Amino acid sequence: MRIRIEGGTVVTAADATRADVLVEGETVTLVGRDLSRIAGPVDRTIDARGKYVLPGGIDVHTHLDMPFGGTTSADDFETGTIAAACGGTTTVVDFAIQPQGGTLSEGLAQWHQKAEGKAAVDYGFHMIVRQVTAGTLAEMDRLVKHEGVTSFKLFTAYPGVFMVDDASIFKALQKTGENGGLICAHAENGGVIDVLVAQALAQGHVEPRWHGLTRPARLEAEATNRVIALAEVAHVPVYIVHLSATEALAEVREARDRGVAAFAETCPQYLFLSHENYEEPGFEGAKYVMSPPLRPKGNERGLWQGLRQDDLQLVSTDHCPFCMREQKELGKNDFSKIPNGAPGIETRLLLLWDAVRRKELELNRFVQITATAPAKLFGLYPRKGTIAPGSDADLVVWDPGKSLTLSVKSLHMNVDYNPFEGKQLQGAPETVLSRGEVVYEKGRFSGRKGRGKFLQRSARQFD
Repeated sequence: MRIRIEGGTVVTAADATRADVLVEGETVTLVGRDLSRIAGPVDRTIDARGKYVLPGGIDVHTHLDMPFGGTTSADDFETGTIAAACGGTTTVVDFAIQPQGGTLSEGLAQWHQKAEGKAAVDYGFHMIVRQVTAGTLAEMDRLVKHEGVTSFKLFTAYPGVFMVDDASIFKALQKTGENGGLICAHAENGGVIDVLVAQALAQGHVEPRWHGLTRPARLEAEATNRVIALAEVAHVPVYIVHLSATEALAEVREARDRGVAAFAETCPQYLFLSHENYEEPGFEGAKYVMSPPLRPKGNERGLWQGLRQDDLQLVSTDHCPFCMREQKELGKNDFSKIPNGAPGIETRLLLLWDAVRRKELELNRFVQITATAPAKLFGLYPRKGTIAPGSDADLVVWDPGKSLTLSVKSLHMNVDYNPFEGKQLQGAPETVLSRGEVVYEKGRFSGRKGRGKFLQRSARQFD
């Protein structure tokens, strides 16, 4: 099918210009003015006058159909990717998990089974590594070279579940120096956090706010410093996931200033919410239980500055939703049993556009942190993350004048609450294309489950 998107302002990370975009099949073939005169007839024309044409968003941190805390995240690959498409995100990179005592290949096979036939947009996988053995290290080589899985997540948190020791992290870092992969790190001091949690519970503190109080920012900063130091000694890049605290950001900034290839993401919840949300009456604070936790009000100012100055390279979601009923309620009398996670896959671009409208972010920087940087860091560029001849036709026609109010009733995520309920915004997707197919228009999902393709990613690309 040939589609021409006419009259919009085409925005990439580098520029913004009034132009038409010609899509043939799954690919962008031409970008230029007055394509109706030179490119021949098309099957469909999309009027983008007065609107922006953006690369489809890329969310490199999601947890779909993931077992955790005695339950499973509420969105699977069908509902989660449909919600992503409705919010302008056309690619997700989810986390497959090495089974306890099992192999990376077994975990990868499980996640392929979860996604195949369900995903509505394209997807890739990172691999969570729970045990680092000689066999694991050999598997890392095979996944990078033959399976298109080029990034691996290790934890300094959740003892007995995900946490690995420093020697294991160091060995994994060294291995990525050989095969071109990238280590992603969840950086919190899990051992000390467990002590603080036990002490709080012993003193009768069971309310949701104690989740935040037992995971202090200093422990995120300490673990961030430690992981970066290991990467520095191994002479390889490292990527810090869901950075929440300005103390941790200072560690990243200082390392980058001295030439270390340290990269980091943050998430909308840390930019728009705060510890005050834990103080909502009753059990409502459980909505915001995630790790790392929300930080005190004012912390977000440093994160915005980090995004503007490229100390933070991108914004992902850590989308890991659990319903309040039956799931979050598992921790009704013990905050440590509240499943960690919140929904966000559909609202990321909507919230960040508000920062563009408020001039907190420049337009090109918006594209950089939501599409281009994720594509480059995780081996998808230039197939994804830009608008250029030869790139996949993952495109969003964005209406900057559209007003909306975020509500669980109108969103598509399979969860019974929204952390940003009632927030009024201006600017939203009007039409979304995934590989040349219109998957969202006029407020409705128009794609189909199972059309999303698995993306074999290349090794890291830094510039």
